[in-house]
Amino acid sequence: MPLHLSGINKTFDGSPALKDIHLTLSKGRFTTLLGPSGCGKTTLLRIIAGLETPDEGDIHIGDVCLFSKKRRINRPVHQRNFGMVFQDFALWPHLTILENVAFGLKAQGDTTNWRNRSMEAIELVQLQGMEKRYPHQLSGGQQQRVALARAIVVRPQLVLFDEPMSALDALLREEMRVELMRLVRQIGFTAVYVTHDQTEAMSMSDEIVVMKSGHILQKDVPEVIYRKPTHAFTARFIGKTNWLEADKRLVRPEHVRWMPSTENDLAYSGVVQAVSYIGERYEVTVQLEDGHVWMAYHPTRLAIGDQVKLYISQDQIHQL
Repeated sequence: MPLHLSGINKTFDGSPALKDIHLTLSKGRFTTLLGPSGCGKTTLLRIIAGLETPDEGDIHIGDVCLFSKKRRINRPVHQRNFGMVFQDFALWPHLTILENVAFGLKAQGDTTNWRNRSMEAIELVQLQGMEKRYPHQLSGGQQQRVALARAIVVRPQLVLFDEPMSALDALLREEMRVELMRLVRQIGFTAVYVTHDQTEAMSMSDEIVVMKSGHILQKDVPEVIYRKPTHAFTARFIGKTNWLEADKRLVRPEHVRWMPSTENDLAYSGVVQAVSYIGERYEVTVQLEDGHVWMAYHPTRLAIGDQVKLYISQDQIHQL
């Protein structure tokens, strides 16, 4: 069942955190709320979960009303049937892995099947054999899997993720991204994922909701968000951007070439300012004659101070 949010507003101490949010999240999709710190994404997630109360608006999942200011409806957290994975994992240190995973089932009053269902969830996250251990005996990645098992064991309508990988190192984040995507495909649950990390958002999401200052700027699939941003902030926040005209026309670095391909290409002269080796290529920063600073990719190292020419096709220019 889709989740609908309509006219959601939230203010903290007179300062608006969310402003007239209208959003529909489709069933079976992995949707990421993406934006910088303070943009309102975590507040929106907590409102969906029932951990925060909006000042105005309505929230429905299918035909069921979860919140309505006008109708005075506000379903508590335990009646929304949502799973949640927190930034700090929020595991009970005095409970075993099995007991942590089973916590929600027992809270729902399951006294007969909780063990079997919990073991199934533990096996799904590939922690079988560790059910008798305690959280402090596991690595950060393993604790993350326990938190996920606990979220999915209750068979929720929706799983909410609040920056769940921010506490992990870079290599472990990459491994957990792959693992989480595997589980999403295998189980087929609907997910809402909060992050400020554009790599996480672009690699994992079916759709991305870009937020800034309490507003939704754009909602679309990752490819469209990157190739056709509708707002200058989105263009800057996701990927690297070369501006032909400030906040109006742009071209991405991978579309900048060092040789012309047609006589209609636009040509720009400049001086190499910086060169960074990033593995399979070099990232080259060029100061153009008109004062703009562009970035382009080159297969070999250039020298700082080199005079260069850059070329772009007009059909690669995106107009905001």
